[in-house]
Amino acid sequence: MDKYKFLSRLPEALLPWYKVSRRDLPWRQDRDPYHIWVSEIMLQQTRVEAVKGYYTRFLTALPSIAALAECDGEQLHKLWEGLGYYSRVRNLQKAARQIMEHYNGVFPREYKDVLSLPGIGEYTAGAICSIAFGMPTPAVDGNVLRVIARLTDDTTPIDQPAYKKQVQSLLGEIYPSDTGDFTQALMELGATVCGPNRAPDCENCPCKDFCLGYQNKTAGELPIKLPKRGRNVQEQTVFVLSCDGKYAIEKRPDHGLLAGLWQFPNVPRKMPLQGALEQVERFGLKPKEILIQVERKHIFTHIEWDMCGVYIEVAECGGDFRWLSAEEINVQIALPTAFRLFWEELENGKK
Repeated sequence: MDKYKFLSRLPEALLPWYKVSRRDLPWRQDRDPYHIWVSEIMLQQTRVEAVKGYYTRFLTALPSIAALAECDGEQLHKLWEGLGYYSRVRNLQKAARQIMEHYNGVFPREYKDVLSLPGIGEYTAGAICSIAFGMPTPAVDGNVLRVIARLTDDTTPIDQPAYKKQVQSLLGEIYPSDTGDFTQALMELGATVCGPNRAPDCENCPCKDFCLGYQNKTAGELPIKLPKRGRNVQEQTVFVLSCDGKYAIEKRPDHGLLAGLWQFPNVPRKMPLQGALEQVERFGLKPKEILIQVERKHIFTHIEWDMCGVYIEVAECGGDFRWLSAEEINVQIALPTAFRLFWEELENGKK
């Protein structure tokens, strides 16, 4: 365990560096637990630059836990539109309602209570409690695991649960009194100087004097991960059906992928044009004209949709669909990115 003794030097190296090098991000302007919570949920599997605008818009519309708890589902999905992984925002609202019911609308201050909220795991609970409440609760994600693997020149696969537990324990022992800045400094180092998918910028790292990966010239080869399993590729034919300036949409089932969200009608296979016209008739509609056909792909975590979009004008609004104008779709409806790809094609074609 000798190689881990160097971790005790992390606070003295990271805290001064963080004060002068940290990025100016909107969720770093205060220590409000609601703000930190929203930002951490948004940042899951989403780039920082993409989150900035969403974060500001979301808090402008829903400035408090009470406002989030009371928000209409359609508005909530619209505020999240484009961020993907919509279960995140549904859990966000479930947790807000739980806070209103069990904690009188005040964000809980105990780690176990934070961890019990829907959609909050150990990382998010650690971030909230350390940044908002000054608790020595490590927030260990992929960025932090990468940093520790390089600092200790450790070839253990970082996606093994036991390794994450070990890192949480090691960090918990060295937390300084400024817990919030230390948590964010570790995040910052792992997102910038020691970032993913590129060579580490070791010469500008505040930890290079005690980094074993730097000393042994192995930092660029770390971390090690277990082999990824292949994605399940699924074919889809997506129907963008129009009639008198309105478009057909429907809701997905309440369970499963993109549960309860709006979509364009679709079938789980690719169809030739004649087959697509026959499918429109099975929808109970009369096709008039095929307008365009486009191919798109969308990747979920373990699933890839290989999609063909068919734009068809029909004789009248009917079938088991909701028919809305372009303005209504743009203002009221949250389309998941997989289907928004086809809507943007249509919108761009009008310009």
